[in-house]
Amino acid sequence: MTDLIELLREGLPEEAVLTDPDVTGAYANDMASFCEAGAPAVVVLPRTVEQVRHVCRTATALRVPVVPQGARTGLSGAANASDGCIVLSLVKMDRILEINPVDRIAVVEPGVINATLSRAAMEKGLYYPPDPSSWEQCTIGGNIGTASGGLCCVKYGVTAEYVLGLDVVLADGRLLRTGRRTAKGVAGYDLTRLFVGSEGSLGIVVRAVLALKPAPLEQLVLAAEFPSTASACDAICRIMERGHAPSLLELMDRTSVRAVNAMGNMGLPESTEALLMAAFDTPDPAPDLAAVAELCTAAGATEVVPAESAAESDMLLQARRMTLPALEAVKGVTMIDDVCVPRSRLAEMIDGTAAIAERYDLTIGVVAHAGDGNTHPTVCFDAADPDESRRARESFDAIMALGLELGGTITGEHGVGVLKREWLARELGPVGVELQRGIKQVFDPLGLLNPGKLF
Repeated sequence: MTDLIELLREGLPEEAVLTDPDVTGAYANDMASFCEAGAPAVVVLPRTVEQVRHVCRTATALRVPVVPQGARTGLSGAANASDGCIVLSLVKMDRILEINPVDRIAVVEPGVINATLSRAAMEKGLYYPPDPSSWEQCTIGGNIGTASGGLCCVKYGVTAEYVLGLDVVLADGRLLRTGRRTAKGVAGYDLTRLFVGSEGSLGIVVRAVLALKPAPLEQLVLAAEFPSTASACDAICRIMERGHAPSLLELMDRTSVRAVNAMGNMGLPESTEALLMAAFDTPDPAPDLAAVAELCTAAGATEVVPAESAAESDMLLQARRMTLPALEAVKGVTMIDDVCVPRSRLAEMIDGTAAIAERYDLTIGVVAHAGDGNTHPTVCFDAADPDESRRARESFDAIMALGLELGGTITGEHGVGVLKREWLARELGPVGVELQRGIKQVFDPLGLLNPGKLF
């Protein structure tokens, strides 16, 4: 321990090396429930690439695990510390190095907050689309590590589609540059994409080249009430089948609607079984909204209300973004699943989750990036009640099993971390696990980077 601290301080400022257990303990875990976390030996907060390289060289020399972290807003335990590790917090590397309107790229350090980049790009008439619900807190490095998504993915895609190139510090301290800053590029294996979603297990991202798009117009939102999740999901299928390209297509079930109303007095219709929100950011969204309104009505919507202004649209979207804290308030603790299924199986996924909630006698709210088939069943439970905690964990597993049965995946955007490690093996199968472990061995032969995650 003494040797570790002394060696780290040889290449880091005094204030960048934290050893007080009361302080380091605050860095032990992210926001996931039921994920073990250890006690870090030290927390380091580098500001430069060379300082990150020094940390990795030191860790390799002493065979000490390194756990990279961003804002710790993750929901899978991917940023959780292991006993005796170095927690490498990258939040101080928070500079936007370049925004280039001609090449339509941004070059950023990993600690840049998602919303900060989005606003900076907007000032130049550009748009960085990935927008996780935690976009005001989460970092770009964390978004890359977990391959995060957001509300607008149905039209604009997920983080992986915007990462053009990376600078990565490998476990032994070497610096690797992947990808490009050009519009095209297919030279060699796509190592950039390999790092996206790797949860810091292959290397430490210290710089990213991100693609930007022209800034869209303000979107207008339509809200539709449905008497059942089946009718709402029928509407979703009709919207996608007819070739519409909404900038947002979100679904809230009855439990989520009532939780949001209870927290924020948002005035959402509590009589609804499912509330669908669709948005368009085209120059004239009225025809698209009218067409979607007709499809919703044909599918059985009891009421369809288009927003009349951007302010009304923002209010509806704020209600959607409030879902997680609102569901947390139901019992004090939540366990958030992240199962993605084919759109055509979405109703089966949501109704199946309701049946699981009844079977385990639990409150489970479901919101979904419906246009992607990406559901977020959120189990509400009392962590002080052992029996309820057990049922919560069992229901979580039942939901993931249901997703796989429906031809889905255990995670659409939150990552694997600790929480879904067992389920990753089930989804990949033995050959897939063998090959992925082989990739890990190539990049991190000593197994020092974020051990215990993914596999």
